[in-house]
Amino acid sequence: MASEMHDKGLAKRKSVLGDAYVDNAINNAGPFAADFQAYLTEYCWGSVWTDDTLSDKQRSIMNVCLLAALNRMHEWELHFRGAITNGVSRDELSAIIKHVSCYAGIPVGVECHRIAKKVFAELDAA
Repeated sequence: MASEMHDKGLAKRKSVLGDAYVDNAINNAGPFAADFQAYLTEYCWGSVWTDDTLSDKQRSIMNVCLLAALNRMHEWELHFRGAITNGVSRDELSAIIKHVSCYAGIPVGVECHRIAKKVFAELDAA
């Protein structure tokens, strides 16, 4: 049975990452990862992302920085898209990547730009 926090988290997760991505992650988790999907939906998205101390835009900016610094580029792309959904402008994203490059290294900035170019091309074509 889903908790209220899980339900709040699911709604927030879908609003940031999109229904299709979240549904796919949950539906394809399989028996081994199903509990993990429930955990991250309740804890990360329900407890953390629904705390209104920070805006979704602020959280997205932090995620883009943290995930780049940790070199988690698959997740970075996902949260880069989420940052756009949450109102982070292209100019802001460019400045964020520059900032990340200064503190986390130029190779990370190069990879961020490679992914950003791909994402923007997909969004512009849609």
